[in-house]
Amino acid sequence: MRALGVDLGERRIGLAISDPSGTLARPLRTIERAAADAEAIHQLGRLIDELARDEDSLALIVVGHPRRLDGTPHEQTARVEALVAALRRRITIPIVFQDERLSSHEANDRLAVRHRDWRQRKRRLDAAAAAVILQDYLDSERPRE
Repeated sequence: MRALGVDLGERRIGLAISDPSGTLARPLRTIERAAADAEAIHQLGRLIDELARDEDSLALIVVGHPRRLDGTPHEQTARVEALVAALRRRITIPIVFQDERLSSHEANDRLAVRHRDWRQRKRRLDAAAAAVILQDYLDSERPRE
């Protein structure tokens, strides 16, 4: 079963999806956010419902948890937590948080290898950051050999 990675930004929601084995994450797409948080939850909930109906289903949602570099809450932390609480009331799929510190920076570095033009990277950045967040979670959950 697959996992969905979510990077909840103020302007865009970046999405990533794992393969059915839960080993690899890849960028899925970016949703332009509505101004109202309720509409953003509605948009995200509709997409989650679609993915849950797919053949490979959806077992888990991993949401980036914004923190400062020292681990203390960021200005966005409370807002993301409130959005996740609202999303939990709408769906039954489990939701977990994953530290998202430096995920956008890492995603930008990865994109820069293929896309030198900043405008091309910017269009892909939110989904790529969601893939970094999701991959970090998948790697942390994989049994050590």
